[in-house]
Amino acid sequence: MTASAWTDDRIGRLKKLWLEGQTAAQIARDLANGITRSAVLGKVHRMGLSAGRSCRPPKRPDAGPKPPTFAPTRSLAARPIDAPPEVAKQHGLATVLSVRRCQCRWPFGEPGAADFSLCGQPVTRGAFCAVHAAVAYRPAADTPRILDRLARLD
Repeated sequence: MTASAWTDDRIGRLKKLWLEGQTAAQIARDLANGITRSAVLGKVHRMGLSAGRSCRPPKRPDAGPKPPTFAPTRSLAARPIDAPPEVAKQHGLATVLSVRRCQCRWPFGEPGAADFSLCGQPVTRGAFCAVHAAVAYRPAADTPRILDRLARLD
């Protein structure tokens, strides 16, 4: 029989760190000595700790003022089909290396240029903020009335 890597001390530390909101990878690094992220997740599951924790990661300390959020000025239905899409005129707040999962990935500039950036606003739909989603995700123009308007037959 082999000795378990999960001592009472490690289990206590695991519970404490998990309930504080640490990720499994952070806990594995803290416990070290053969404890992997997968081992932490398995132990958390077997102990039933995963049910009592929200799926959101803990908030990081505020790194400064939050960027302003953009909201669409009009709905897609109210915009005429011939109208050009509304696009934010601001340069990006994020780079390819700094953009996070919940930040808009709308590109500004040429990808190879030194001033290339991404929007960085909070995501509202898909990979884009509300303003850029209105441009990227256009409604399907499959009704006869919309096709007539596109062809300028009405």
